[in-house]
Amino acid sequence: MQTIKIAGVPEHFNLPWHLAIESGKFTQQQINLEWTDVPEGTGKLCQMLRSGEADIAVILTEGIVKDILAGNSSKIIQVYVESPLLWGIHVAANSPYKSITDLENTKAAISRLGSGSQLMAYVNAHQQNWDTNALQFEIVHTIDGAVKALTEGTADYFMWEHFMTKPLVDQGVFRNLGDCPTPWPCFVIAVSEKLLQSQPELIQKLLKIINEATSDFKTISGIDAILANRYHQKIDDIQQWLSLTEWSQQPISESVLNNVQNQLLELHLIDKKGTFAQIVKTL
Repeated sequence: MQTIKIAGVPEHFNLPWHLAIESGKFTQQQINLEWTDVPEGTGKLCQMLRSGEADIAVILTEGIVKDILAGNSSKIIQVYVESPLLWGIHVAANSPYKSITDLENTKAAISRLGSGSQLMAYVNAHQQNWDTNALQFEIVHTIDGAVKALTEGTADYFMWEHFMTKPLVDQGVFRNLGDCPTPWPCFVIAVSEKLLQSQPELIQKLLKIINEATSDFKTISGIDAILANRYHQKIDDIQQWLSLTEWSQQPISESVLNNVQNQLLELHLIDKKGTFAQIVKTL
């Protein structure tokens, strides 16, 4: 049996992987899929792909595109979630800031450099017509670190997935000032070059299993209650999230990749665009 190390954020998007692992779908195909939860997010996932700690990552599109162009030898093999990610823009409950426009020239909490929380701070700043060169960042590693930073005032706002952060809003820890959706499909599946070269047929088997799992995911009886229980969410919030979320079973298109790269280039987050073949592996 082949052991494959996969990593992703501990969020509701990834429940299809866990259910497929728990039901033995991968072991039936002689794949020992070892999942690692990475609460730090995209920057850490990129590092794990580079170091060999992970063979596969379920990762934010913009983050892995930027890191591949910066030397990560992995490739995108498929879109995982087609719908945008809804990034909530959060401040401490007692913060003086009342609107997103109030946040100009303040400091953003980010999980790490190159993270989705940092990249989306640039996207949001661009949409608000702020000077992106003036952005300031405080590295907080995790959502718990963000709570500490915003509460203690070492950072002013924090961008994180709307629904996963909503319990903190409901508890009166954060206030949500609005949302900033990604202008592209939010999650892709990226695989190390080493695994792609050595086990392409195994990757195809793995994709077949997860694509069947995501195709059927919304039809699972009581899936809203399962998600609410596992991820400590209100069922109404989960139902709203499910209505907004669409998984994908398709490769990433050149037009989507161009859109991501064009915006990263415009924001000066990459120096030049890469070719489709440099970033994507078609299986």
